[in-house]
Amino acid sequence: MLYFFQQVLNGLHSGALYALLAFGYVLTNGILHRTNLAYGALFAFCGQTMILTAAFGYQALWLTLFAAVALGIVAAFLYAALISHVLSRSIFEPLVDRTPNAIVVTTLGILLLLSEVSRIAANTHDLWLPPMLAQPIIFARGANFNATLTLIQLLDCAVVAATIGLAAWMFARSSFGRRWRAVSDDPKAAAMCGVDVRAVFRHAVLAGGLCAALASVLAGLYYGNISFGSGLVYGLKILFVTAVGGYLSPLRAALGAAAFGMAESLWAGYFPVEWRDAWMYLFLVAMLMLVGAGRDQSKIA
Repeated sequence: MLYFFQQVLNGLHSGALYALLAFGYVLTNGILHRTNLAYGALFAFCGQTMILTAAFGYQALWLTLFAAVALGIVAAFLYAALISHVLSRSIFEPLVDRTPNAIVVTTLGILLLLSEVSRIAANTHDLWLPPMLAQPIIFARGANFNATLTLIQLLDCAVVAATIGLAAWMFARSSFGRRWRAVSDDPKAAAMCGVDVRAVFRHAVLAGGLCAALASVLAGLYYGNISFGSGLVYGLKILFVTAVGGYLSPLRAALGAAAFGMAESLWAGYFPVEWRDAWMYLFLVAMLMLVGAGRDQSKIA
């Protein structure tokens, strides 16, 4: 039972990161209604930017480790805001009303571009941050085994829970949340009612990008590294999870992503880890087929 409890604790942390990414992804795709393959690349790019900037600040500017990491975090959020601004104004807005299917191809190109820029900037090397706040916190003791989480894992979970909780509360009660739901349901009808559709869309893309940046910062601080090629893996997982849960509720997508992270942790604890991604993708595809069939039947009825 202690071993099972340890896997549950590990799943809380990985699920928290997935939940934050899913929440931000739905903010954009709830309005876009098209697959955005660049979201995972944005996550990886911001994490790589934080690590490279922190390394530059520590080695070239002779900053303390804390100051160098803080500089890297600021750079990650600034790049997330810049890339979100470019995506919303130069990619999504021109294409969504004309050739919406081209968004999928364009975001795939952006994914490759961001991955390649990160690889070139890192000179195809993985830089690692030193372990930080790695003190274990014991939740249960056994004769030969203790169920623990590190301090950084607890802080990550607390930050994610507070961020999603506050964002969901504001989303449910604020005028932006009402306008977002209106634009998501019918942008033309929302525009006829006086809603600034472009402003809502830009704010949603920016909020989603900042969620990706926060998730990358938390992941980078815990793992010490985010590879320039990990954006595709994270992006596909979030894409499938949110496709199963739908794009109408960011909070529901976040809860589904947290459950997915818990399932991944339990699989890694009891089954061969090299088969984890394959079986989890297969499970998501099966769920998507079943859920999609149910949605089609409900529309016909």
